[in-house]
Amino acid sequence: MGLFGKTPEKNPKDMVNEWCHKLRKEGYQLDRQIRAIQREEEKVKRSLKEAAKKGDKDVCIILAKEVIRARKAIGKIYTSKAHLNSVQMQMKNQLATLRVAGSLQKSTDVMQAMQTLVRVPEVAETMRTMSREMMKAGIIEEMLEETMESIEDTEELEEEAQEEVDKVLWEITAGQLGQVPAALTDSLPAEPVLETPVASTSKPVALATENDEELAEMQNRLQALRS
Repeated sequence: MGLFGKTPEKNPKDMVNEWCHKLRKEGYQLDRQIRAIQREEEKVKRSLKEAAKKGDKDVCIILAKEVIRARKAIGKIYTSKAHLNSVQMQMKNQLATLRVAGSLQKSTDVMQAMQTLVRVPEVAETMRTMSREMMKAGIIEEMLEETMESIEDTEELEEEAQEEVDKVLWEITAGQLGQVPAALTDSLPAEPVLETPVASTSKPVALATENDEELAEMQNRLQALRS
């Protein structure tokens, strides 16, 4: 018997096994999402290296921010995977409890994890459906519909510390751009092309337009993967 005397429509054991199957499936989907973002990140890193060779510092900074966005997105997905794994473990505990007590038990841990997961775009729809089923089964209480909107990555990057951008530039360009450690300053070759004003560059307008279009396309692909 579930919460407030409600009886689940399905056999509790079957329900738990079905939830575990769905959780594993969503976990595989998140893994694919991570790999897709990592592939896009590698493309951006290659473009950043090319831009560094040409001395396009402004483009390098934009691409470095794209790398930061990709890494933050991957970090959030890994956090979501941890919550999924937590719910899966709790479901295994439910099966053990079911054999002893004969009924599913209310779980605060599942409640907290599900409240987080219903706000994750990649798994939100499945988690909402599952949370309603868990409420009927008495595992969790009714969750409040939170209207909190996640902070847009663009806004976060406006406040991003310059040190982080410099760190990414230094990492990807092997020290050609970014914050240079003091001990290595004297050993680095001078790159006067990086200081050349934009107005004096001899790069054809057509090539610049092509680079802008390629950059915009990469940004759109990364945005699509995060949405």
